[in-house]
Amino acid sequence: MRSVRRTALLASATLLAALLPFASARAADDLPPVPVDRFEGEVPFANPPAGGLFTWGSDTDDPPTLRLSSRVDAPEGDQVLSGTYDISGYGGFTHDFAFAEPAHDWSAHKGIRFWWDGQDNGKKIAFELKDGGANGEASELWTTSFTDDFTGWKQIEIPFTDFVYRTDYQPVGGIDHVLGLTAMWGYGLTLPVGAAGRFAMDGVELYGRADQSLRASVLTDSAVYPVKEGGTATVKVTVATTGSAPIDEPVTVAYETAGGSASASDYTPLKGEFTFPAGTASGTTRTVRVHTLKDKAASEAAETVPLKLTVTGAKAPAETPQVVIDAHGLPYLNSKLPVKKRVADLLSRMSLAEKTGQMTQAERGAVGAGADIAAEDLGSLLSGGGSTPTPNTPAAWAKMIDSFQLRAQATRFQIPLVYGVDAVHGHNNLVGATVMPHNIGIGATRDPRLAQRTGAVTAAEVRATGIPWDFAPCLCVTRDERWGRSYESFGEDPALVESMETVIQGLQGARDGRDLKEDDKVLATAKHFVGDGGTAYGSSTTGTYTIDQGVTTVTRKQLEAIHLAPYRTAVDRGVGTVMPSYSSLDIVGDGQGPVKMHARADMINGVLKGRLGFDGFVVSDWNGIDQIPGDYASDVRTSVNAGVDMVMAPYAYQDFHTALIQEVRAGRVSEQRIDDAVSRILTQKFRLGLFEKPYADTSGASRIGSAGHRAVAREAAAESQVLLKNSGGLLPLKKSQKVYVAGSDADDIGNQSGGWTVTWQGSSGDITPGTTILEAMHRNSARLTYSKDASAPTGGYDVGVVVVGETPYAEGVGDVGNGHDLELSAADKAAVDKVCAAMRCAVLIVSGRPQLIGDRLGDIDALVASWLPGTEGDGVADVLYGRRAFTGRLPVTWPRSEAQLPINVGDTTYDPQFPYGWGLTTLTKVPEGGAATLTALGAAAGA
Repeated sequence: MRSVRRTALLASATLLAALLPFASARAADDLPPVPVDRFEGEVPFANPPAGGLFTWGSDTDDPPTLRLSSRVDAPEGDQVLSGTYDISGYGGFTHDFAFAEPAHDWSAHKGIRFWWDGQDNGKKIAFELKDGGANGEASELWTTSFTDDFTGWKQIEIPFTDFVYRTDYQPVGGIDHVLGLTAMWGYGLTLPVGAAGRFAMDGVELYGRADQSLRASVLTDSAVYPVKEGGTATVKVTVATTGSAPIDEPVTVAYETAGGSASASDYTPLKGEFTFPAGTASGTTRTVRVHTLKDKAASEAAETVPLKLTVTGAKAPAETPQVVIDAHGLPYLNSKLPVKKRVADLLSRMSLAEKTGQMTQAERGAVGAGADIAAEDLGSLLSGGGSTPTPNTPAAWAKMIDSFQLRAQATRFQIPLVYGVDAVHGHNNLVGATVMPHNIGIGATRDPRLAQRTGAVTAAEVRATGIPWDFAPCLCVTRDERWGRSYESFGEDPALVESMETVIQGLQGARDGRDLKEDDKVLATAKHFVGDGGTAYGSSTTGTYTIDQGVTTVTRKQLEAIHLAPYRTAVDRGVGTVMPSYSSLDIVGDGQGPVKMHARADMINGVLKGRLGFDGFVVSDWNGIDQIPGDYASDVRTSVNAGVDMVMAPYAYQDFHTALIQEVRAGRVSEQRIDDAVSRILTQKFRLGLFEKPYADTSGASRIGSAGHRAVAREAAAESQVLLKNSGGLLPLKKSQKVYVAGSDADDIGNQSGGWTVTWQGSSGDITPGTTILEAMHRNSARLTYSKDASAPTGGYDVGVVVVGETPYAEGVGDVGNGHDLELSAADKAAVDKVCAAMRCAVLIVSGRPQLIGDRLGDIDALVASWLPGTEGDGVADVLYGRRAFTGRLPVTWPRSEAQLPINVGDTTYDPQFPYGWGLTTLTKVPEGGAATLTALGAAAGA
């Protein structure tokens, strides 16, 4: 029926177009406009995969409202699409075409236009197209914007040539990075943030005829061509067309070497022209060669030779390609010199702009194709959670990072980027990577050697995709289960956290950094300095967060003993970088009150770099300096003077770079402080071997997600399981038993992996390859029935296994009180009640923190804290079926009720449901310990 309605709509729209005043003025060879949306009710409000209009946003408050409104002033028909918004993060609306129908072909037209009811608010509104891929949610995004600087209805016309490829948060699909226009899946609008507003639009349609200059482009195979002095650069010039049709008119390309930092003695000047004749197939390539010359200088910085291209009959390349004659003969390039001498030599040659550029870190999605890497002398890029290349494969990661490193070769000293990623439990942004248990589970293993092995697997998989830097491990000491980052901690006891810091050696190798240049090691980051696990409930002022990024109030003795202790160990282990916390620190009696950690010079300069002797570099958290009170210049000045060496300014990197230069020139940040910061950054780049090997070494890519790596994750999952109760020896199960399995988390790889998996917040469902707990149980039992909601009959079974727990979240989004609590869901409670009433039962809790069991404990025969075991559900089945013994022990106290929180071992009043360190075992020989060990732990914690 949709196709019939669409045909009727097109016919009526064509008739309407013939009657409109502008139709008579249209050129004879123009195409009539083609309606996309008239908003007369022909397009429903519906979510994918159905075709229709739907809203979205960064949290529950951010999606706008949408409605069809009758307006007497409607530009088209009787109704318009209208709505209101009040967005704090991001939000907007989209029209996706139905997934079950073919994509649309817009290639015959010049552009898209629509009517917009201007509010004259000066705000920019982003307009996006969805191109290619399998459907509207697996397509490329192409974006442009218009400014609402007018009042009343205005028709906004956007030629397709105005759209640029959106590099951030691209979903997986059939992607070619070309706006083909032959497989369009719809459009979307992103609305302004920070102030409430209203909008109305009408009459979305395609207009004009696409002439050749709009659908034919001239491209080069690269934007940068590094060559050794005396070498020849080969520039491939290609003509490409929308839909891959042959060109129907000639395309001429004139080329000339002009400008740049190289002199006439450095290359052979070049000037010429060639033509792609009419009928030339799309994809045809011609070659231009630029010859460089050896001069008498023994040592030189890199020099550029731009190759200017003038195109007739097609769209010219977005950038002028540059041939770069490599730097050579300079001491810092000599790998045989000590790192300290190389750093000193390079630093002595750099300008202020080059130095401050090294201190600037941008998000990959913000730099697009990467031209700003050279323009801003950027020192670093990162991928935020879920910021991935398309497709999300090891090869695409390596290709993307190589393309960014190539851009850095166009700078004067060709200083490579150091690329960072949050690989906090395996290379978790990469689909198909080995996903380890989260740190809370690693802490439950009490196995430092295993922790080191998990770090080594993570490092190998991260480095094999071209990434040399991991923002891990988190060394927080979690003191309150209401914290949304609880699972990122190894536990509530600083001694336990310190014992698990073997993971640093797994990531980095030797303490002196000599292994960092290897193809299976990465730079580690100790985070979040200091006290992030001790924030008080209700102290956060970040949005709707209740505890994350709040205030940690401690005596100096408590600070040293609990929160600072893991950093002493990390420094001793040679950790390469440290990241300050978003939280504030309030040291009782110091007279400062709560101070944001990014501003605490006494802790960063004084304690970390001074007393502890940390010689790596300090990197801010995501926009972390923005939370310091004051204007932006003050934020920059305060954080850098406090000891922050590199600032993560994901989308504001230009603002930060400019502001820092201004602060130095004004004398408010000393050049000595800049030199110290840059020296620390360059030292790690040299240690990583990036000057010799800036590009990805993918020789280890075949081991990503390999059986060997997954075996380590499986072992970690097994050792992380904590047996809290086991009445009558119900566990381990016997393969001969008839088993009834229920619960929301039994068969969900997303839930058992938790947050920071593929995306920042993680998500439920089949998001990455792995084995669910249910799948693993099936391998151990031929007599198994699964009913997620326990609706299947429960009679005739030997034992029930109910797998319940949390759905994924990350950071303050997961704070209790911010849409979360520590109770099981109603569906999970019902499943537990039904199964445990019908048969002997074991309950597995898949969660990032303890869940409140309350009175149900008496009805449960066996209870297991499974934590967030990652992708290897076989590890959980290994202990359920006795392949391995239960040996895990609680890394945190398990409370009886929320009223007890915060509760930690050593508290004056300590009456938990299960104490810190508790864990039954199914080993044949029970190890020494038990109640006596728990008493000793309590005494030690109290002291």
